[in-house]
Amino acid sequence: MTLLMDVAPVANGVGVIAAVVFFLIFLAVAFVAFKMLKRSLKMAFRVAIVVVILTIAVAGSVALWAFSASKTRPQPRPTQPR
Repeated sequence: MTLLMDVAPVANGVGVIAAVVFFLIFLAVAFVAFKMLKRSLKMAFRVAIVVVILTIAVAGSVALWAFSASKTRPQPRPTQPR
């Protein structure tokens, strides 16, 4: 029974939600950047800029998800003074 209650079940869900929100924000930024650069740059440069933004979004989302799922170390029990 104690194995099931080892980690709070909410913590992992919050990390997934944070990662998805982070990705969606950067996806919107990439879309806006793609539309804003429509007339000033050629397609290859526009796609390269969007790929860089999406790479940052994926890396950040994975980092948020991974760090939110990490377990904290249990505190050592205090020893009795002699």
